[in-house]
Amino acid sequence: MCIRDRPRTKTAPKKVLNDAQLDTFMRTIEQDKVWHDFFYTELTTGLRLGEICGLMWSDFDAKKGTLSVNRTIHKEKGGRLVTGDTKTYAGTRTIVLPDSTAELLRGRKKNSYSVWIFPNPLKPEAPMNPATAYHQLKKILAENDLPNLRFHDLRHTFATHALANSVDAKTLSGILGHTKASFMVDTLSLIHI
Repeated sequence: MCIRDRPRTKTAPKKVLNDAQLDTFMRTIEQDKVWHDFFYTELTTGLRLGEICGLMWSDFDAKKGTLSVNRTIHKEKGGRLVTGDTKTYAGTRTIVLPDSTAELLRGRKKNSYSVWIFPNPLKPEAPMNPATAYHQLKKILAENDLPNLRFHDLRHTFATHALANSVDAKTLSGILGHTKASFMVDTLSLIHI
């Protein structure tokens, strides 16, 4: 059997938060001092879970309002967190942040004692554990009667809303770290709203 003849493995349908659901999500995180900045940054950048957990202050240029994505955090067997390379060569990138996100990070940096932009809330010398962020997302969704999304669906939510607000596919592809704009457009065409 040729590789291209193999049946495709089924993946969970991609979902996004619609405008009303996104408003509910944003109102909810405004009340949470620990998680607001993390999820706000996610929803305005579309970073992969390991990428946002792996952000360090050395990646943030406060003057230019840019963020360099240079690493990812993942868990090895046994539970140890390790840093690694981004998913693809295009995954290592510098993105221009929306003004609101750049301002949020400037304020956050003034009060930070960690090298990590989003440290583990209980151990600031360590990065945010992706599993902890995933469980917090699930908690927010359940408590607010929002659709049961995967963390990656927040990335799709960002992309869908960016395209709806006239961000062109090539620019968005660069922000997301895709090698080809066509991949991003094909992926978004499979989304259920």
